[in-house]
Amino acid sequence: AFENELGVQAPLGFWDPAGFTKSGDVEDFNHRRSAEIKHGRVAMYATMGYIVPEYYKFPGFCSPSLNLKFADIPNGIQALYKVPLEGWLQWVALCGFYEFVVNQPVNPKEPGNFGKGNLGITGKSIDDAAKRTRGLNSEIANGRLAMMALTGMFFQDAFTGSAWGDWALFTNSPLRAFENELGVQAPLGFWDPAGFTKSGDVEDFNH
Repeated sequence: AFENELGVQAPLGFWDPAGFTKSGDVEDFNHRRSAEIKHGRVAMYATMGYIVPEYYKFPGFCSPSLNLKFADIPNGIQALYKVPLEGWLQWVALCGFYEFVVNQPVNPKEPGNFGKGNLGITGKSIDDAAKRTRGLNSEIANGRLAMMALTGMFFQDAFTGSAWGDWALFTNSPLRAFENELGVQAPLGFWDPAGFTKSGDVEDFNH
C-alpha cells in the first residue's frame, strides 16, 4: 500500500521492520510520516546548532541581568546548565507558537506540507513534478541522516564532554580496564559487542 510513497529509496526500498504500516491504514501512515518529517526538520536544525557555535556565537548578552554573554555559553549539553530557566521557557513558547499557530497543514494528503514553498521560504512549490519529488525525497533522507547524526552527537557529548570529543576522554567506561590487554589490535581495537567485559571484573576477564 505504501511502497510507492515518498521516502522509499535505495538501497533499502520500503523498509518497515517493526510493522507499523502492516494494517494498511492511510491516515495512520500519514500521521507517522508527518512526525518523521517534523523530527527530521528539527534534527537538521539541531545538527547545525551543534556545528555553528563551534565556529561562531552571537555577540552580546543572552541574559544581561545575569551578565551572561552568548560567548560564555558552552556548546552542546552543557548549555542546559548555563542558560537560565526563563531562556528555555521562551524557547519552548516559540516552538509552541510555530507548532500551533504558524505551521498549519494545507493538504491532508501531503504530510509536512505547510504551504511554505520550496525550502520553506519561497511560498511557492516546485512546478516540475519530478524535481519536486526529488526535493521531497532529499528532505526525508537528510532528515533521517540528521536524526542519526544528532543521536551520535548526544551520546558522544554526554560521554566525552563534547560532540567532537575523543573517546579517550570517556574514562568512566568499564572497557578502559581491558583496552591495553593482549589481543587488542588494529583495526578494531578493543572489541566486545556482546558486552562480556562491561562489568569490569578482572577475574571474569581472565577466565
